[in-house]
Amino acid sequence: MPQVYTRKDIKPTRSALRKRMTAPELVFWTAIRSRKLKGYKFRRQYSTGRYIIDFYCPKVRLGVEIDGDSHFTNNQKQYDALRQEYINALGIKILRYTNDEIMKNLNGVLEDISKCLP
Repeated sequence: MPQVYTRKDIKPTRSALRKRMTAPELVFWTAIRSRKLKGYKFRRQYSTGRYIIDFYCPKVRLGVEIDGDSHFTNNQKQYDALRQEYINALGIKILRYTNDEIMKNLNGVLEDISKCLP
C-alpha cells in the first residue's frame, strides 16, 4: 500500500513552503502554533497523498487552507475541487479562508475553527 501521509518524496516541497510562508499564513501560524488554539496541535504543510494541506490538526482530522488570489481562477478552482474531494475521501475536513479573512478578521476565523474542535 502506498504511503499517503507525510510522503518522503514531497518533504523538500513541504520544507520550502514552510520557509517561504505568505504574510497571512505567518499571521495564522503565529495564532495557532504551540497549541494556542484550545490546546490542539496543528502542523504546517502536511502532505496527504500528492497534495499538501496548509495547516492540519491530526487529532480531529481538520485541515485549514488559506487561499490567495491564485485560487480564484477557473483552472485553480477545478484543481482545488479535485484536491479537496481526494482529501475529504481520507476523512479529513477542510476549512478554507482567504488571505483577506486572515488579515482583517483573524479572531473570527479562529472562532470559526474553534467550533470544529471539541
